[in-house]
Amino acid sequence: MTTEHPDASATPDAPATAGPPDPPGPPQRRLDARSLRGLAHPLRMQIFELLNLDGPATATRLAERLGENTGTVSWHLRHLAEHGFIEEETGRGTKRERWWRRVEVSNRLDTADFRDDPDTRGAVSLYLNQLVQQYFNRVNDYITEDWPDEWRNVGTISDWRRLRLNPAQLQALNDEIFAVVERHTPAPDAAPDPAALPIVVQLQSFPRRSRTDGPGSTDGPPSTDGPASTDGPANTEGPGSAE
Repeated sequence: MTTEHPDASATPDAPATAGPPDPPGPPQRRLDARSLRGLAHPLRMQIFELLNLDGPATATRLAERLGENTGTVSWHLRHLAEHGFIEEETGRGTKRERWWRRVEVSNRLDTADFRDDPDTRGAVSLYLNQLVQQYFNRVNDYITEDWPDEWRNVGTISDWRRLRLNPAQLQALNDEIFAVVERHTPAPDAAPDPAALPIVVQLQSFPRRSRTDGPGSTDGPPSTDGPASTDGPANTEGPGSAE
Protein backbone atom coordinates (compact mmCIF):
# COMPACT_ATOMS: atom_id res chain seq x y z
CA MET A 1 0.00 0.00 0.00
CA THR A 2 1.21 3.49 -0.67
CA THR A 3 -0.14 6.54 1.08
CA GLU A 4 0.41 10.16 0.25
CA HIS A 5 0.33 12.57 3.15
CA PRO A 6 -0.20 16.16 2.04
CA ASP A 7 0.56 18.77 4.64
CA ALA A 8 0.56 22.54 4.75
CA SER A 9 4.00 23.03 3.27
CA ALA A 10 4.12 20.17 0.86
CA THR A 11 4.83 16.59 0.18
CA PRO A 12 5.11 15.02 -3.10
CA ASP A 13 3.35 12.08 -3.20
CA ALA A 14 4.36 9.94 -0.47
CA PRO A 15 3.39 6.40 -0.64
CA ALA A 16 4.71 3.57 1.53
CA THR A 17 4.16 -0.11 1.07
CA ALA A 18 2.62 -0.94 4.37
CA GLY A 19 0.46 1.77 5.73
CA PRO A 20 -0.68 2.99 9.10
CA PRO A 21 -4.22 3.84 10.15
CA ASP A 22 -5.62 6.90 8.44
CA PRO A 23 -3.90 9.92 9.99
CA PRO A 24 -5.83 12.94 11.26
CA GLY A 25 -6.05 15.83 8.87
CA PRO A 26 -7.20 15.99 5.25
CA PRO A 27 -9.72 13.42 4.03
CA GLN A 28 -8.36 10.34 2.33
CA ARG A 29 -9.40 8.60 -0.86
CA ARG A 30 -8.44 5.19 -2.13
CA LEU A 31 -7.26 5.24 -5.73
CA ASP A 32 -9.20 3.06 -8.14
CA ALA A 33 -8.13 1.91 -11.60
CA ARG A 34 -9.47 5.03 -13.33
CA SER A 35 -7.83 7.56 -11.00
CA LEU A 36 -4.57 5.58 -11.01
CA ARG A 37 -4.42 5.75 -14.80
CA GLY A 38 -5.14 9.47 -14.57
CA LEU A 39 -2.03 10.02 -12.44
CA ALA A 40 0.34 7.33 -13.74
CA HIS A 41 2.11 9.36 -16.40
CA PRO A 42 5.68 10.68 -15.97
CA LEU A 43 4.90 14.31 -16.83
CA ARG A 44 1.65 14.38 -14.86
CA MET A 45 3.46 13.01 -11.81
CA GLN A 46 6.15 15.69 -12.18
CA ILE A 47 3.49 18.40 -12.40
CA PHE A 48 1.66 16.99 -9.40
CA GLU A 49 4.89 16.85 -7.41
CA LEU A 50 5.69 20.52 -8.10
CA LEU A 51 2.21 21.58 -7.02
CA ASN A 52 2.66 19.47 -3.88
CA LEU A 53 6.07 20.80 -2.97
CA ASP A 54 5.86 24.43 -4.04
CA GLY A 55 2.17 25.28 -4.00
CA PRO A 56 -0.11 26.75 -6.68
CA ALA A 57 1.27 27.58 -10.11
CA THR A 58 0.22 28.37 -13.67
CA ALA A 59 0.83 26.24 -16.74
CA THR A 60 3.39 28.78 -17.92
CA ARG A 61 5.42 28.60 -14.71
CA LEU A 62 5.28 24.84 -14.60
CA ALA A 63 6.30 24.57 -18.26
CA GLU A 64 9.35 26.79 -17.60
CA ARG A 65 10.47 24.61 -14.69
CA LEU A 66 9.92 21.37 -16.56
CA GLY A 67 11.25 22.49 -19.94
CA GLU A 68 7.95 21.59 -21.61
CA ASN A 69 5.52 23.29 -23.96
CA THR A 70 2.87 25.34 -22.15
CA GLY A 71 0.08 23.77 -24.19
CA THR A 72 1.23 20.28 -23.25
CA VAL A 73 1.37 21.17 -19.55
CA SER A 74 -2.09 22.78 -19.76
CA TRP A 75 -3.50 19.56 -21.21
CA HIS A 76 -2.03 17.47 -18.42
CA LEU A 77 -3.27 19.95 -15.79
CA ARG A 78 -6.81 19.58 -17.09
CA HIS A 79 -6.38 15.80 -17.02
CA LEU A 80 -5.26 15.89 -13.39
CA ALA A 81 -8.22 18.12 -12.53
CA GLU A 82 -10.64 15.76 -14.29
CA HIS A 83 -9.45 12.95 -12.03
CA GLY A 84 -9.72 15.04 -8.87
CA PHE A 85 -6.03 15.48 -8.04
CA ILE A 86 -5.87 19.25 -8.57
CA GLU A 87 -8.30 22.15 -8.88
CA GLU A 88 -8.30 25.69 -10.18
CA GLU A 89 -7.61 28.35 -7.57
CA THR A 90 -10.64 30.57 -8.02
CA GLY A 91 -10.31 34.31 -7.59
CA ARG A 92 -6.71 34.29 -8.78
CA GLY A 93 -5.30 34.81 -12.23
CA THR A 94 -7.11 35.72 -15.43
CA LYS A 95 -8.97 33.93 -18.21
CA ARG A 96 -5.64 33.48 -20.00
CA GLU A 97 -3.62 32.57 -16.90
CA ARG A 98 -5.22 30.02 -14.61
CA TRP A 99 -3.69 29.00 -11.28
CA TRP A 100 -3.84 25.38 -10.19
CA ARG A 101 -3.42 23.81 -6.76
CA ARG A 102 -3.48 20.38 -5.23
CA VAL A 103 -6.78 19.14 -3.84
CA GLU A 104 -6.36 18.72 -0.08
CA VAL A 105 -6.98 15.00 0.12
CA SER A 106 -4.60 12.19 0.99
CA ASN A 107 -4.34 9.69 -1.87
CA ARG A 108 -4.00 6.04 -0.90
CA LEU A 109 -2.91 3.29 -3.27
CA ASP A 110 -3.32 -0.35 -2.22
CA THR A 111 -1.40 -2.36 -4.80
CA ALA A 112 -3.25 -5.50 -3.67
CA ASP A 113 -6.39 -4.01 -5.24
CA PHE A 114 -4.83 -4.48 -8.68
CA ARG A 115 -2.98 -7.76 -8.21
CA ASP A 116 -5.50 -9.72 -10.27
CA ASP A 117 -6.14 -7.00 -12.84
CA PRO A 118 -3.66 -7.33 -15.73
CA ASP A 119 -5.04 -4.17 -17.37
CA THR A 120 -3.77 -1.98 -14.50
CA ARG A 121 -0.44 -3.66 -13.74
CA GLY A 122 1.38 -1.36 -16.16
CA ALA A 123 -0.08 1.74 -14.50
CA VAL A 124 0.86 0.48 -11.02
CA SER A 125 4.41 -0.31 -12.14
CA LEU A 126 4.85 3.06 -13.87
CA TYR A 127 3.49 4.94 -10.87
CA LEU A 128 5.73 3.19 -8.35
CA ASN A 129 8.85 3.45 -10.51
CA GLN A 130 8.26 7.13 -11.15
CA LEU A 131 7.67 7.66 -7.44
CA VAL A 132 10.98 6.03 -6.54
CA GLN A 133 12.71 8.25 -9.11
CA GLN A 134 11.16 11.33 -7.52
CA TYR A 135 12.42 10.23 -4.10
CA PHE A 136 15.91 9.73 -5.51
CA ASN A 137 15.87 13.13 -7.22
CA ARG A 138 14.97 14.90 -3.98
CA VAL A 139 17.83 13.28 -2.11
CA ASN A 140 20.22 14.00 -4.97
CA ASP A 141 19.19 17.67 -5.03
CA TYR A 142 19.86 17.91 -1.30
CA ILE A 143 23.36 16.45 -1.41
CA THR A 144 24.41 18.56 -4.41
CA GLU A 145 23.03 21.88 -3.14
CA ASP A 146 25.00 24.27 -0.96
CA TRP A 147 23.53 24.42 2.55
CA PRO A 148 24.79 26.29 5.63
CA ASP A 149 26.19 24.12 8.41
CA GLU A 150 23.15 24.60 10.65
CA TRP A 151 21.10 22.69 8.07
CA ARG A 152 23.83 20.48 6.64
CA ASN A 153 24.60 18.96 10.05
CA VAL A 154 21.01 17.98 10.86
CA GLY A 155 20.04 16.27 7.63
CA THR A 156 20.58 12.54 7.37
CA ILE A 157 20.60 9.71 4.87
CA SER A 158 20.56 6.58 6.97
CA ASP A 159 19.68 2.94 6.92
CA TRP A 160 19.47 0.08 9.42
CA ARG A 161 20.13 -3.45 8.22
CA ARG A 162 20.05 -5.74 11.23
CA LEU A 163 16.32 -5.81 11.82
CA ARG A 164 14.56 -9.16 11.53
CA LEU A 165 10.80 -8.66 11.71
CA ASN A 166 7.69 -10.58 10.88
CA PRO A 167 4.89 -8.81 8.93
CA ALA A 168 3.05 -7.67 12.07
CA GLN A 169 6.25 -6.22 13.54
CA LEU A 170 7.07 -4.36 10.31
CA GLN A 171 3.56 -2.92 10.32
CA ALA A 172 4.00 -1.81 13.94
CA LEU A 173 7.35 -0.19 13.12
CA ASN A 174 5.79 1.79 10.27
CA ASP A 175 2.83 2.83 12.43
CA GLU A 176 5.15 4.18 15.12
CA ILE A 177 7.26 6.11 12.62
CA PHE A 178 4.17 7.64 11.01
CA ALA A 179 2.93 8.66 14.46
CA VAL A 180 6.23 10.43 15.20
CA VAL A 181 6.02 12.38 11.93
CA GLU A 182 2.44 13.36 12.71
CA ARG A 183 3.49 14.69 16.13
CA HIS A 184 6.03 16.98 14.47
CA THR A 185 3.64 18.18 11.75
CA PRO A 186 2.33 21.67 12.61
CA ALA A 187 -1.38 22.32 12.65
CA PRO A 188 -2.70 24.21 9.60
CA ASP A 189 -3.52 27.25 11.76
CA ALA A 190 -0.18 27.27 13.62
CA ALA A 191 1.88 30.45 13.46
CA PRO A 192 4.80 29.97 11.04
CA ASP A 193 8.28 29.73 12.51
CA PRO A 194 10.50 32.24 10.66
CA ALA A 195 13.51 29.92 11.09
CA ALA A 196 11.71 26.89 9.63
CA LEU A 197 12.02 25.50 6.13
CA PRO A 198 9.86 22.87 4.39
CA ILE A 199 11.08 19.42 5.40
CA VAL A 200 10.69 16.22 3.40
CA VAL A 201 10.68 12.94 5.32
CA GLN A 202 11.12 9.89 3.10
CA LEU A 203 10.72 6.40 4.49
CA GLN A 204 11.36 3.17 2.67
CA SER A 205 10.85 0.06 4.77
CA PHE A 206 10.60 -3.31 3.10
CA PRO A 207 11.71 -6.94 3.41
CA ARG A 208 14.82 -8.10 1.60
CA ARG A 209 15.34 -11.57 0.15
CA SER A 210 18.61 -13.29 1.01
CA ARG A 211 21.23 -13.27 -1.75
CA THR A 212 23.38 -16.00 -0.19
CA ASP A 213 25.42 -17.89 -2.76
CA GLY A 214 26.29 -21.54 -2.72
CA PRO A 215 24.51 -24.92 -2.58
CA GLY A 216 21.28 -25.01 -0.69
CA SER A 217 20.80 -21.25 -0.68
CA THR A 218 17.25 -20.00 -0.73
CA ASP A 219 15.42 -16.75 -1.19
CA GLY A 220 14.06 -16.93 2.32
CA PRO A 221 14.97 -14.80 5.34
CA PRO A 222 18.62 -13.73 5.60
CA SER A 223 21.07 -16.10 7.23
CA THR A 224 22.41 -15.19 10.67
CA ASP A 225 25.82 -16.67 9.86
CA GLY A 226 28.73 -14.37 9.22
CA PRO A 227 29.63 -10.97 10.59
CA ALA A 228 26.79 -8.60 11.41
CA SER A 229 26.71 -5.26 9.69
CA THR A 230 27.08 -2.11 11.74
CA ASP A 231 23.75 -0.60 12.62
CA GLY A 232 22.14 2.80 12.90
CA PRO A 233 22.46 6.08 11.07
CA ALA A 234 26.11 6.88 10.53
CA ASN A 235 25.42 10.59 10.35
CA THR A 236 28.85 12.15 10.21
CA GLU A 237 29.02 15.60 8.70
CA GLY A 238 26.81 16.80 5.96
CA PRO A 239 23.91 14.81 4.62
CA GLY A 240 26.06 11.79 3.98
CA SER A 241 25.23 9.06 6.40
CA ALA A 242 25.81 5.52 5.37
CA GLU A 243 27.00 2.27 6.71
